[in-house]
Amino acid sequence: MDAVIKNFPPHAEKGEKIAETKSYMDKPATDRPSQEEVENAVRTLLRWTGDDIAREGLIETPKRVAKAYREMFSGYDQCPAEELGRTFEEVQGYNDMVLIKDISFHSHCEHHMVPIIGKAHVAYLPDGKVVGLSKIARVVDIFARRLQTQEAMTAQIAHVIQDVLKPRGVAVLVEAEHMCMAMRGIRKQGSVTLTTTFTGAYREDLQEQARFMTMLRDNHR
Repeated sequence: MDAVIKNFPPHAEKGEKIAETKSYMDKPATDRPSQEEVENAVRTLLRWTGDDIAREGLIETPKRVAKAYREMFSGYDQCPAEELGRTFEEVQGYNDMVLIKDISFHSHCEHHMVPIIGKAHVAYLPDGKVVGLSKIARVVDIFARRLQTQEAMTAQIAHVIQDVLKPRGVAVLVEAEHMCMAMRGIRKQGSVTLTTTFTGAYREDLQEQARFMTMLRDNHR
């Protein structure tokens, strides 16, 4: 199995970070076409494949595709910051790593609109408060249910947790297979891409990074 490892730290310049924060804190502004326009667009694509849009198996396909897209791209209707809004401060002095492993997700490549299938591993170092574990998984899902690059998605997950929860640091590792590599082009099945983003203590302290990676490695033995 091939693996590519990339590290995407947060932006150092204040102006860049403010601009980036705004882009993922809010629900994206969208100008959606009508249901009829969507279905007609699907029919056009079906005709472009060379198939007969009048045959029985394709008659309801435009409606089904529109419904499926609304579900698969529901992240555009959700705000990840809202999911992290409720925190718990009664943690009995706990201030060590909180790690949520193997958060499965399905996303779509923004270049070819084909699936990205993988897992996210998210850790943070609390600073007096924690967030419900399911909220971290929901943040992953919200970003996954948008057109993405794996690099951007990794950074978005880390930055929104850092900016909203304000822990001492966040570590995110995403591992995924890209169907744009498996189904087309170079056609390499089973090739996995790994991306990481570290903020705060994880970025500054290599021992914390190593501890995060060790816990992930031990889990996969």
